[in-house]
Amino acid sequence: MDEPVFLPAGEGERIRAHRVLGELADVEAIELSFPADFEGVDPHTHADHADSFYVLEGEVEFFVGGEWRRVGPGAYVSIPRDVEHGFRPAGTAIRLLNFHTPCVGFVDSLRKD
Repeated sequence: MDEPVFLPAGEGERIRAHRVLGELADVEAIELSFPADFEGVDPHTHADHADSFYVLEGEVEFFVGGEWRRVGPGAYVSIPRDVEHGFRPAGTAIRLLNFHTPCVGFVDSLRKD
């Protein structure tokens, strides 16, 4: 977990439709892909890490600040610790970069599901 990461395009561990980009002590990076009919992630909080997203493809609704906000490709959303948040596709398949800072074992939880 403490080695530099250099990942050529298209490479990386595949976990279902997702792709692991890197796991370092300070950050986990995952490319998340969900179909349009994915129910989404209900609003929740994290006490141990910030959760950040960069939208690569599709329309996404993020729950932040007590309301749902719709964004498209190129949007960036970063949620500090203890702030309620969630997300869901807004009628399209979505692809997101997701960063957990610091690393808290999210990738390991994907491997176990």
